[in-house]
This record gives sequence, structure tokens and C-alpha cells, in this order.
Amino acid sequence: MTVRPLEARVRRVSPVFLEGQFFVRLIPAIDLKEGQCVRLFQGRFEEKTVYGSDPLAMARRWADCGAKIIHLVDLDGSLGNNEENRKAIASIRENLDLEIELGGGLKTLDDLKGWFDLGLDRLILGTAVCENPSMVEKACSLWPGKVAAALDASGRRLKVWGWRRESGQDLLETASTLKKMGISLAIHTDVDRDGTQLGPNIDLAREVAQRADLPTVVSGGISGSQDLLAVKNAEEPLFYGVISGKALYEGTLDFREGAALLG
Repeated sequence: MTVRPLEARVRRVSPVFLEGQFFVRLIPAIDLKEGQCVRLFQGRFEEKTVYGSDPLAMARRWADCGAKIIHLVDLDGSLGNNEENRKAIASIRENLDLEIELGGGLKTLDDLKGWFDLGLDRLILGTAVCENPSMVEKACSLWPGKVAAALDASGRRLKVWGWRRESGQDLLETASTLKKMGISLAIHTDVDRDGTQLGPNIDLAREVAQRADLPTVVSGGISGSQDLLAVKNAEEPLFYGVISGKALYEGTLDFREGAALLG
């Protein structure tokens, strides 16, 4: 399978203004724990809701709705035991022809190579961005256009190790270093809003996008179509997509309607 570098795809699918309309992608999230589809509340493993035991069926559901990108999170990756998740992700890749990105527990070049060899389109680094920037730079040189950064933060305090630790680094200062590393996409998640359906932190996401000067995905707190409309109305040309999980699973956001609203 031939995968186009993100830079090439960004020219095709990144947000643009066309006849006064603003377009970004709606990206469904599938969080995996022990081979099941789950959602956490503010990243807390003890506050888990299971939405399905068949990740392939869930991914196919979103693909059938018109999703072009699936955002996968290997929650067990940060805990060092993800065999069930790996099998599920391999099955999704084998059976679905859409863009697949993955984050969770990716800390070494060998980690990345294993997933890229499986055919994933983009891998997302979080902890490594804060703790091992030289590895991140190497990864970006080996797989140009295919490495994204997860900026998971409570306010401006970046979280690492599955959101269980404070990094001691500032969100916006770190965002400003991504382009030099070779990162091609930033994903800003407001961890205080994740799973709460309280609405996204658009203002802070905009600051991240502008500091990084990279296509940026808004994540955390999406509750319904009104939040997608707020992202669209922000008219930030660097906004690349919006990730939604709980709102889609709880039915407060319809994927087809949301995707149509965004463009």
C-alpha cells in the first residue's frame, strides 16, 4: 500500500476558504483497551465506559458514514502490554482502506517502525516530544510527513505518560519547537475537557496552531454540532480537523451531519 506523505495530503484536505466556506475534517476516535472500544473521562483509567468489543466493526461503522481518517489510541501502549490492541489495529488496517493514525505508548524508533511496517499512515508522539526530542527529530527524518505531536495539556501544563504525569513543560513553548523537529501535524487535547462534552477549548487550540505554525487538530470536549460550528466559525486556517469520541458514541453528534457541517 502506497501512503502519501502528510504534506501532500494537507494540500488536498487541509482547511481552506472556498466561496466563503471553511472546511476541516471530522475525525472519529477509537480508544482501545484490552481489545475493546472504550472512552475515558479526563483520561482516567478508572472511569472507563465500554462502547464495543469489536474495534473493526466500530471502525467500519465510521468508514461507512464517510470518515476518511480514523484516530486510534492504544491506551495499553503506555502500560507496556497491548497485544490485544495490536491484533485489533492490524485487523482494521487489513480490512479498511482509509487513513489510520495511532497514538499511545510510542517512545522508541522500534515502536514506530513496527507500526509503520503494519501500514499505518501516521503515528502520534506525546511523551517523546517532551522527554526525547532527538528521537522525535530522527523519526521525522526517517518518516517525513508521517509523524504528529500530541499536545495533551491541562491549561498550559503538558501531560505525559498517559496523562498520569506533569511534564514540567509549557504547552505553547513546546508547540513552537515542533516544526524544527520535523513534526507535520499538531493535535491539541484539552485533558480537562476530554470526555466531558463541555465544548472544545478553541482559543487555546488556536494559540497552539499559531505557535506551531502547523496544521492542528482540535480535541477534547466536543458535545455536538454546535461545537463543530464554533470551530468552523473560528476561521483559523491552520485548523486541520476535529476529533470526537464520546459525542459520537453517546449519539449527541451524528457523524454524517457533523461532517457535512464542517464541509
